[in-house]
Amino acid sequence: MEKTISYVLFVTFFIMSALVMIEAQGNLCRDGLGTCEDCDQKCKTKHGPSSEGSCDRSVGVALCTCFYQCTPPTPSPPPTRPTCNSGTALCTEQCSDDCCDTNCAKSHDGGHGICNSIGNTRLCLCQYPC
Repeated sequence: MEKTISYVLFVTFFIMSALVMIEAQGNLCRDGLGTCEDCDQKCKTKHGPSSEGSCDRSVGVALCTCFYQCTPPTPSPPPTRPTCNSGTALCTEQCSDDCCDTNCAKSHDGGHGICNSIGNTRLCLCQYPC
């Protein structure tokens, strides 16, 4: 009985040591892999060479748990604001692309303007965040 308690304490200490070592490397994930047969090999095959397989025999049946480095989830991109358009004025020789862009920036926060030809008419087209 005393030998069993010593063995359980040793296994518990080993598992805790492995957890501390893996946890020091960053985010820690766990994956239950069934029985302990080829535990470390199953773990490394599934989660890469830096993963560690550990057998837990405390529940009567030896179960394999794989500890591996989690990759942080990729943050979703911020939602894009829709673009609004407006035709503000006519483009002329005196007020062409640069003038159109300046007028749009003054009229709309974040606005940009270009001269766009529609038939024989050149219209200053503004695009800006809605």
